Amino acid sequence: MPSFDPATLAFYAAEAPDYAASSPGGIGRHLEGFLGRLAPGASIVELGRGSGRNAEHMESRGFKVEATDGVPEMAAQAEARLGRSVRVMRFDDLDEIAQYDGVLAAYSLLNVPRAGLTGVLARIWRALKPGGWHVATYKTASNEGRDRLGRYYNYPCGAELQAFYTAAGTWCDVAIETGEGLGYERGVSRFAMITLQKSG
Repeated sequence: MPSFDPATLAFYAAEAPDYAASSPGGIGRHLEGFLGRLAPGASIVELGRGSGRNAEHMESRGFKVEATDGVPEMAAQAEARLGRSVRVMRFDDLDEIAQYDGVLAAYSLLNVPRAGLTGVLARIWRALKPGGWHVATYKTASNEGRDRLGRYYNYPCGAELQAFYTAAGTWCDVAIETGEGLGYERGVSRFAMITLQKSG
């Protein structure tokens, strides 16, 4: 099943400098709650690290962070900010087993085609240690589709989102928070943030 949309990856490759510059400071609203669930010095893999601001913040807090991105041009933007290498890796290349205490995916898994989403989430489940935490943020709507910039979104509702995760592995302490946010295209979108713990 496809786990990425070529047109969306091409968009981020072309827009990498402007996209990284659009969020120079601050951290995602999801981040502190996620970090608060982890032990000091915990190991975290970040999938689709954007400008590198979240990785920078996590490292300043003493966490061991493996920053990754599926687009080399975006990885280069984070490398410039972090002063170190960023792993170029698509979601379907995540092969680690029980390696991480946390998996962070801030507004990145929302670009995975629905047909491939369960497979990607199963990889995340396998990569987590038992008791490890995962947080991800999705845009929500009635059906999958593209925004006005041509980017693909899977747009799950809350029930659909929980079903994808249930099919991928066994979780506990599942929580979904909804709200609104302003995106790169400057439009207001509905979002759903899911936080869950790998059973074990």
